[in-house]
Amino acid sequence: MGTPAQTPHRIVMTPAARRALDAAARLFYERGIHAVGVDLIAAEAGVTKKTLYDRFGSKEQIVVEYLADRDERWRAFLAEHLDAAGPDPRARALAVFDATGAWAADLSPKGCSMVNAHAEISDPAHPAHPVITGQKRWMLDLFTRLAEDIVPDRAGELARTLMLLHEGALVAHGLGIFPDAAASAREQARALLG
Repeated sequence: MGTPAQTPHRIVMTPAARRALDAAARLFYERGIHAVGVDLIAAEAGVTKKTLYDRFGSKEQIVVEYLADRDERWRAFLAEHLDAAGPDPRARALAVFDATGAWAADLSPKGCSMVNAHAEISDPAHPAHPVITGQKRWMLDLFTRLAEDIVPDRAGELARTLMLLHEGALVAHGLGIFPDAAASAREQARALLG
């Protein structure tokens, strides 16, 4: 299963750092991490390259902040959907797919930022790698907790199946393979959950 994810180093956001991170997030998501340099981020944010390095230290740290920030926003967004679903574990499992559909439609036209980032950053030594894999492990843990309340004797199997449906929907959405991939995955999950 690999080594456990380590908590990445994070920085304190100043207003200039926040502007830079917002610009970097937009650029990284639209163009790809490797295609975007610090000169472009600085220009888009209206800060100097020196300010970027003073605040972040490296492009790698900007990538860490981008992915960690996106993950935090996703978890908060998902928590709202889970809370609205109530205590029923089946409803909560389906709420994950509802949240994914809403998030994808509004915030992820090119697919999952973690999956996209992993396509560029597969080296476990990269400081952003634990953010990417940690987010996916967190999702599997969430599905496992939900599955334990649905079928305790087969929780691991059900969790992995739900995770595969979820991740497949993210990739299909990002590639534009067919419309409303999250709704299709939700329907398959609903049938699976009975």
